[in-house]
Amino acid sequence: QVPLVESGGELVQAGGSLRLSCAASGRTFSGYTMGWFRQAPGKEREFVATINWNGAGIYYAESVKGRFTISRDNAKNTVYLQMDSLKPEDTAVYYCVASRAYGGPYVSGYPYWGQGTQVTVSS
Repeated sequence: QVPLVESGGELVQAGGSLRLSCAASGRTFSGYTMGWFRQAPGKEREFVATINWNGAGIYYAESVKGRFTISRDNAKNTVYLQMDSLKPEDTAVYYCVASRAYGGPYVSGYPYWGQGTQVTVSS
């Protein structure tokens, strides 16, 4: 098990910024691929971004590329999602995910999920 706890979600105006954090427990955090997914009301969960164990492999969904930045601090067992130029369509519950293997953009690729944090972008 890899307990994951997200924080940082809140209500923000369009064009604003937020930084989400995900704290992981366990001494093997640095060995995991980490990522973020999101789920808007009435929609399926969708891939946002993923980062490999050393930060050298980073991938984004096209819808957030150029606006969102994923990063990690293995010393703090934490992964971040910096979200800039937020749009109303970014409104969703954001989930932190982890996998020992490369999970790609697939929900099924990540066995460990946090409880989620709500991000609401007003127009």
